[in-house]
Amino acid sequence: MAGKLFLLPMLLGDSSIDLVIPHEVKNQIISLDTFFAENIKTTRRFLRKIDKTFNIDGSTFIVLDKKSDHAALSEMLQIIKNGKDAGIISEAGLPGIGDPGSKLVEMAHKENIQVIPLTGPSSFVLALVASGLNGQSFAFHGYLPVKQPQLDKQIKDIERISGQQNQTQIFMETPYRNNQMLKQLIESCHPGTMLCIASNITTSEEYIKTKTIQEWKKTQIDLHKKPTVFALLKQNR
Repeated sequence: MAGKLFLLPMLLGDSSIDLVIPHEVKNQIISLDTFFAENIKTTRRFLRKIDKTFNIDGSTFIVLDKKSDHAALSEMLQIIKNGKDAGIISEAGLPGIGDPGSKLVEMAHKENIQVIPLTGPSSFVLALVASGLNGQSFAFHGYLPVKQPQLDKQIKDIERISGQQNQTQIFMETPYRNNQMLKQLIESCHPGTMLCIASNITTSEEYIKTKTIQEWKKTQIDLHKKPTVFALLKQNR
């Protein structure tokens, strides 16, 4: 009988684990001994944060990242097909969202393997609910293009869609490029477009503010190396 594939939450930063991950979820995580991890070092540290006595040496850790090819994913899947329960764990937040774990989940469904998502923090969901923007209709884009003119074009495209459909547009950036992203948003977007910046979510340095682009233009803020989610909504009034 095949095992189950659990989707495990990871902290978004230096958060209180008791604040963001339920007790029963923690128990389920440490009941496993096979992990497909985006970052093995981070995963081991997380497991020991849940339980200082967790048997790291007796557990199996296999890297699942953007470099994992179909053959590697098939080997992971075979472990579950052989009867072993296993968990996918991302570098931060929930696996499968802007994360290579989704490929293994897709393969698991094709093999009729039970996929079980566990409750935990999701940066883009928390940013959305705290933004005050439209939570009825939204789109998550993951990471936008790095280079110009593609970045400027996509920002203008999603702003246009936002206005046409009254739809919140959510995206992220690599932390060391956050300041450049904010600068580009100010240059590319309409002054009246609403923009939420949600940084260091669930940590003691959490910062979540929603303002117009015009207001952000007058705001001094440093987002360098701070995990950040951006959400915008163009309001046609």
